[in-house]
Amino acid sequence: MYRGGAMILATPVHTLAAGMGYLQGVIMEIVLTFSLLFTVYTTIVDPKKGFLDGLGPLLTGLVVGANIMAGGAFSGASMNPARSFGPALVSGDWTDHWVYWVGPLIGGGLAGFIYENCFIVRSHVPLPREEETF
Repeated sequence: MYRGGAMILATPVHTLAAGMGYLQGVIMEIVLTFSLLFTVYTTIVDPKKGFLDGLGPLLTGLVVGANIMAGGAFSGASMNPARSFGPALVSGDWTDHWVYWVGPLIGGGLAGFIYENCFIVRSHVPLPREEETF
């Protein structure tokens, strides 16, 4: 950006698109973060991932790319409060910043809660130990 013949560098921040309400932005960030963290749980965290074993990073990256294409024009597709906090801190522009905390925290918590309670099966049984004598 040029102002008065001199180039001025601006740090881009996440803000909602024109015409997008706060509730729509929060819901968008909830859905995007939920899909990302549900993918992480399915492909990386779950001990019984089956044929997905080893594909976690690739599939997670593909979901991030899809989320950016789906939500980037509307809310910036942050999916991470830290990703929005840094540029807002540097630029001093806190417009709509709370959306990028509330949405991902709800979406991430919801993904973890649903996967842990509905899908993941933990069948770990502690092995018997022999008494150690020295």
